[in-house]
Amino acid sequence: MTDTPLHTLLGAGGSVGTALAKELVARGARVRLVSRRGVQEPGTESLRADLTRQDETIEAIQGSSVVYQVAGLPYRASVWAEQWPAVMSNTIEACKRAGAALVFLDNVYMYGRVDRPMTEETPYNPCSRKGEVRARIAGQLQEEMKSGAVRACIARAADFYGPHADRSAVPHLLVLARLMAGKGAQWLVDASLPHSLGFTLDSARGMALLGERPEALGHVWHLPAFDPPIDGKTFVDLAAKEIGVLPRLSVLKPWMLRLAGLFNSDISETVEMLYQYEREYRFDSTKITRAFGITPTPYSEGIREAVAWLKRR
Repeated sequence: MTDTPLHTLLGAGGSVGTALAKELVARGARVRLVSRRGVQEPGTESLRADLTRQDETIEAIQGSSVVYQVAGLPYRASVWAEQWPAVMSNTIEACKRAGAALVFLDNVYMYGRVDRPMTEETPYNPCSRKGEVRARIAGQLQEEMKSGAVRACIARAADFYGPHADRSAVPHLLVLARLMAGKGAQWLVDASLPHSLGFTLDSARGMALLGERPEALGHVWHLPAFDPPIDGKTFVDLAAKEIGVLPRLSVLKPWMLRLAGLFNSDISETVEMLYQYEREYRFDSTKITRAFGITPTPYSEGIREAVAWLKRR
């Protein structure tokens, strides 16, 4: 029997979840990975569970000191509307019963269209179906936090790039994967606009830090994102240089995606989120830097590590 606190990841195996598992193991934590398919990582224990079922969620986090909700559901608004409220309710109830602290990995969809840098104080004003779901579940957790029913914090992130982010459309699938395959990179709507990106290893370090610090509980935190943001053309230029190819770039306009979405449901689900590429997307992570001294990785370094990770694969 060990006295080492147990850190449990719900929905392990995604971009940040994988990086977080490795980060926690490196910090000497005892780590349990919970997923539908039984994700395996060296130095961790693996458990299968369906997070839409309360009994399985409760059993999955028994004995945990800290729980990280890092699940990613299929990218369908209808699936999100049906399953995310259940997943959040089950997670909250399980943490209450276990007396565990909760760190919830969130995105920025609930902010909607924003004409200034997004901060932890930005009001919720969703303009998409997925944003409405995210606003609902974030609000649910915040009400529980305010009432003292559960000890928790929200860790909100910008779009991901870096090691393990091989499921992200932008910039992995449209830029890095295409350049690695000898194809031209693609960007959405306007490649000249600044767009904040969260480096996966920074996000993992931020999540682990929030799980260690009791004073982080009860708050919303933006995970590190380097400032100033990068634009699509610059990202492609840096990535192409690291890969050793020409920085060929084409821009996918909204009408192209709407047309393609008529024949491809995956593409159709991205159309309502294109507003994020129609204006500057600035994500402010000053709060976590000032509070805990964690600083974001510059884009040139992050892209170098992302490409190196892809080459190793």
